[in-house]
Amino acid sequence: MFDGLYFEFPKIGFVIFFFIACETLCKEKMPSIYFPHISRFGANSIAVSKKLFMLKWIAIVMMIVALMSPVKDKPYELEPKHGHEIALVLDASESMREGGFDKANPYLTRFDVVKNIVKDFIAKRHNDNLGLVVFGAYSFIASPLTYDKHILSRIVSQLQIGMAGQYTALYEAITQGVNLLKMSHSKSKVMILLTDGYSTQGVDKIPLDVALDFIKKENIKVYPIGIGREYNGAVLQKIAKVSGGVAFGATNAKELAAIYKKIDELEKVKIKNKTINSLSYYYFYPLFIGFLSFMLYVYFRNKRGRK
Repeated sequence: MFDGLYFEFPKIGFVIFFFIACETLCKEKMPSIYFPHISRFGANSIAVSKKLFMLKWIAIVMMIVALMSPVKDKPYELEPKHGHEIALVLDASESMREGGFDKANPYLTRFDVVKNIVKDFIAKRHNDNLGLVVFGAYSFIASPLTYDKHILSRIVSQLQIGMAGQYTALYEAITQGVNLLKMSHSKSKVMILLTDGYSTQGVDKIPLDVALDFIKKENIKVYPIGIGREYNGAVLQKIAKVSGGVAFGATNAKELAAIYKKIDELEKVKIKNKTINSLSYYYFYPLFIGFLSFMLYVYFRNKRGRK
């Protein structure tokens, strides 16, 4: 209990010598105008009462100990929250229903494989603030930026193909990702855009140039990932070049997992945990004992004085 306990103001302890000197040299003088029973106090030998002597000195010592401010350090690590702001933008259009993307389990759809890989990526980003955008014929924010990786992974698990429509509004999805990130004050904003197709004409109401302007304005780095064999590689390359990111392509689950691993390495932030000391103050314990002793001293002294 007392390990690591010390006094903030140890020099106050020297005050005890003042009280010792006063006890030895000073004579007790109490005007009778304030204490009419002063003679009776002396008659009953209050000054030599062991009980009163003990209570008085307990009160004095405890008050001095309280003034010395006993404290105890409790070091703990402050979890850092200074990583990236990352928007995960996932294609949930009807084309993501195609199977055979994972050779080890060909019955899984592309979207099932993507969800598993994305959840693994989320679990590794300990210090990042992540959000989720899902798109098809339209796009929506499935999760705002959050540090809670468990909730985000649960949301990813519940995503379904076609929940945002069967077509691909790719540029609208980019804009929605910008909307997710633009309220952040972080200096590092990243968008990971995954799609398996072309932007559907007539459905995607936002031109590519407008989407790129939004990206540049908010200083967002985009990592576009095309999966399968029918995505628009030229557009993804353009998006990456304008934003300062890197475009990737994957034809199977193994390649996609390697891409997310590569992005994880490219956008890794080295943050040292900060250890801070929390001070726990214990002055109220001796203060309470000293105050109680003083009150008992006054009570017993007055009680003796009335006899």
